[in-house]
Amino acid sequence: MATEILMPALSPTMEEGTLAKWLVKEGDTVSSGDLLAEIETDKATMEFEAVDEGVIGKLIVAEGTEGVKVNSPIAVLLEEGEDASAIDSASSGGSSNAAPAEPSPATEPAKGYGRDGGAAAEKSSSPEPKKGDRIFATPLARRIAKDKGLDLAEINGSGPRGRIVKSDVENAQPGTSAKPAQQEAPKAAPEGQKPAMPAGMTADQVAKMYEGREYEEVKLDGMRKTIAGRLTEAKQTIPHFYLRRDIRLDALLKFRSQLNKQLEGRGVKLSVNDFIIKAGAIALQQVPDANAVWAGDRILKLKPSDVAVAVAIEGGLFTPVLKDAQMKSLSALSAEMKDLAARARDRKLAPHEYQGGSFAISNLGMFGIDNFDAVINPPHGSILAVGAGVKKPVVGADGEITSATVMSVTLSVDHRVIDGALGANFLQAIADCLENPITMLA
Repeated sequence: MATEILMPALSPTMEEGTLAKWLVKEGDTVSSGDLLAEIETDKATMEFEAVDEGVIGKLIVAEGTEGVKVNSPIAVLLEEGEDASAIDSASSGGSSNAAPAEPSPATEPAKGYGRDGGAAAEKSSSPEPKKGDRIFATPLARRIAKDKGLDLAEINGSGPRGRIVKSDVENAQPGTSAKPAQQEAPKAAPEGQKPAMPAGMTADQVAKMYEGREYEEVKLDGMRKTIAGRLTEAKQTIPHFYLRRDIRLDALLKFRSQLNKQLEGRGVKLSVNDFIIKAGAIALQQVPDANAVWAGDRILKLKPSDVAVAVAIEGGLFTPVLKDAQMKSLSALSAEMKDLAARARDRKLAPHEYQGGSFAISNLGMFGIDNFDAVINPPHGSILAVGAGVKKPVVGADGEITSATVMSVTLSVDHRVIDGALGANFLQAIADCLENPITMLA
């Protein structure tokens, strides 16, 4: 029976996307795992894989179409031997044993991933079939189920609208129910939320205020909508407090210069930011209670140091995450950060590369900013805002006036997760690493 291919949710917060490019055409035969299309989300362009086998009967959505809602039909897949007459049946819902689910921004991504790691389709939320109901499964899934002695009524399909596909029966065992436990959908981030207008004003009312003045209207893309929604949420719901201090960099700069000379033959050049990432990772291990995130009704304390680093790109920013940073050498962190930053600017990061982490770093020192306060990226517990290293007069241990290179930092902290004394201990641990950089090699 003909099956509708639905717009996938390629991230937990995705509500809609752009069908950038079809990689198949009508009449093409596809198998599970074959690439069907390139989908643009608010963060990246990802490849979408087939979860079923058959023939592409119709491409419903044209290339370049923006604002395609998650779970809306984008193509029709025909089974072997079917012709175009089956397309009308699929379009009218005849291929499904449940009504189409309303698109939800919080639907959990399904099994199957594109080459870049993005989820390829969305798990069906169709009700379980009752006894006597027609069971929808692909021919290959039926054959495998028969060979394994499986009852298809005991298997919950992950294909479009609950259809049972090859992977569902391959992962099931005879005599056991393959119905997965229903997981509570994560709370949706306000991806499509419009930025708040002053004092409840509408967009049209704001525009009317500037009637007669020359201006350019810039359409909000998915990334800018997400940034506006998430940062509005962060400032409205996270009780921020701020810890500030200066860090002397002279020892670090001297140590970095020595290391870079020794690593020159390997083509490695460490930046000050690489040391800051390493210092943050070590500090999370030394002050483990600060390695935590807010989870609504609980706090999650992480064991590894997964450090997010803000990367500016055209039209927005990414925060790629360096996982297990406490276990990696400075040169390894440097290489990984360069790779993540380059792919972030090309919007080629997969969701698992920019989601997660408990602590973030935002460094504007290279832009000449002395100090600033960063907004916490939920669910992180803290973010370190890093300013430029500046030569300043300082008072030495013996009271003499001397000069030093000083960097101003501000730790923005979620008070629900980290209290004042704990935040101060965490920031002190970061400063100790940076002012005594050789200890980071121990």
